[in-house]
Amino acid sequence: MEKYRVKPGTKVHLDDWDPDDTDGNKKGDGVAKQADKTELALDQLQELLYAEHKHRILIVLQAMDTAGKDGTISHVFDTTNPQGVRVASFKAPTAEELDHDFLWRVHSQTPARGEIVIFNRSHYEDVLIVRVHNLVPKPVWKKRYAIINNFERALADEGTTIMKFFLHITKDEQKKRLQARLDDPSKHWKFNVGDLAERKLWPDYMQAYEDALSETSTPWAPWYIVPSNKKWYRNLVVATTLAKTLKGLHMQYPESADDLSKVVID
Repeated sequence: MEKYRVKPGTKVHLDDWDPDDTDGNKKGDGVAKQADKTELALDQLQELLYAEHKHRILIVLQAMDTAGKDGTISHVFDTTNPQGVRVASFKAPTAEELDHDFLWRVHSQTPARGEIVIFNRSHYEDVLIVRVHNLVPKPVWKKRYAIINNFERALADEGTTIMKFFLHITKDEQKKRLQARLDDPSKHWKFNVGDLAERKLWPDYMQAYEDALSETSTPWAPWYIVPSNKKWYRNLVVATTLAKTLKGLHMQYPESADDLSKVVID
């Protein structure tokens, strides 16, 4: 999965990253078995993470509308223990949040020891949507790249492992998914007319994403550009990357504080 990792210091051109890529895999029994195996490993690793109570895991999901942030969360984490996994979503900031610096509302949602926190959208909205809609001047949003890098470095230095995923789809794929929502009455609740206005700004968003990915993929908080036109492969990439990263922490179950060698249960 390293092929999807953005190397620090490289300039990202999203046209060079194929949203249809499946690395030669085809949807079928082989992939299903691999997904099941990865899902089981994640379940065990998350329990180990919670038990060891040492590491913190922050997962950032960013994407255009319909790319599958909710679907990724649902499929990748469906067998994990909700006691140790939490989702934080960031909508339009409230009046109180706007009275503080842009990271104020974010910092309180970062993970505690033994916890996985998934940001469904994140602090990156403050270099994406605010840029595209001219909500703040360019000098303001441009300096935020360095602020974000320093913020994530501070989290990493304090024991947080950070993985950031950009779910990459084409504009044509987005059209298909929006149309599917429109055609299915049971999915009308997911259809937002405002998404059509955002869709018209696609080139502006792609430029904003390219700059954000280029400026903020660091050794301590890497970005992964996940091909997401195929939902099954999107889920496999995220799950496999997460499992590999957790294994790399070399976690151990803690020893009991009591001597259990002579315990007899009557």
